[in-house]
Amino acid sequence: MKTVERLLVRAPNWIGDVVLSLPALRDLRRAFPRARLEVLARSWVAPLYAAVSGVDAVRESRGTLADAAALRAAHDLAVLLPNSFASAFAVWRAGIPERWGYATDARRLLLTRSCPAPLGAFGRSQVYYYRAMLEGVGLAVEGPPDASLRCPVAWSARGRELLGEDGPWIGIGPGAFYGTAKRWPPERFAAAAGVVARRTGSRVAVVGSAAERPLAEEISSALDVPARVLCGETTLSELAGVLSRLRLFLTNDSGPMHLAAALGVPLVAVFGSTDWRETAPRSPYARVVREPTSCAPCLLRECPVDHRCMTRVGIDRVAAEALEVLAS
Repeated sequence: MKTVERLLVRAPNWIGDVVLSLPALRDLRRAFPRARLEVLARSWVAPLYAAVSGVDAVRESRGTLADAAALRAAHDLAVLLPNSFASAFAVWRAGIPERWGYATDARRLLLTRSCPAPLGAFGRSQVYYYRAMLEGVGLAVEGPPDASLRCPVAWSARGRELLGEDGPWIGIGPGAFYGTAKRWPPERFAAAAGVVARRTGSRVAVVGSAAERPLAEEISSALDVPARVLCGETTLSELAGVLSRLRLFLTNDSGPMHLAAALGVPLVAVFGSTDWRETAPRSPYARVVREPTSCAPCLLRECPVDHRCMTRVGIDRVAAEALEVLAS
């Protein structure tokens, strides 16, 4: 293959997947140090790449045909981190000469280099899944995986404005976009956060999307310490800024969990229906709390029985883990 001067990386579509794919992105940067590296990403995750060094430009994905037209003759190589047929069709239609990715979703003929998804990548962190694809198409990966982000100064300053000066703050992320099966009960978040806030003299900020605001209001009303609800009031960069200002984050398995972990925020994550081996936060300051049950991980959106994987996780245990990670 000729020298790569213009490299396109098609980003995953969700915050957690973006964070877990960062080691692979850094492998590509090392492999092609002189190339212009451009990321193609959906609008709801594109801003995150402003916090990733080594990325030269970010382009918002507008859909398969629009992407194909916009990308025509603009790159030498496209590396696809998502597994979808549409992502492969867009770069094939654009005429990008080299197209690499997993041979999934019936797209092998659209790729110039491909490999099957390795069975050994399942049951371990998804950072290895993305890196295994690079190895499978012949690219060297080296060093421990780095899934960190450095919060830009402007984002952190905006986070301080949104929280105010009357901290310190601990945060709660009670939502989970995928479904209610991933959510620890809101009254338990309130109780655990209350214990930690009283012990540490902290206030509580509840973060999430606008759709999660009723959940946040329920938690806020149950707290007996000062609280602030920011659900639906932050952009992605503002959410990162808020998270970067927290002393601690209590959360479900969610995009904000991965974002907080990437920013180095101490956190406790409650896991139930999802596979902690594959999507646990990648941070030495993160603790995963779970209770083994015969039906977990089920990967379902809604629990068809009694939500035992979550209801068996006790308030005292989460509070103790939180205080321990703060102390350490």
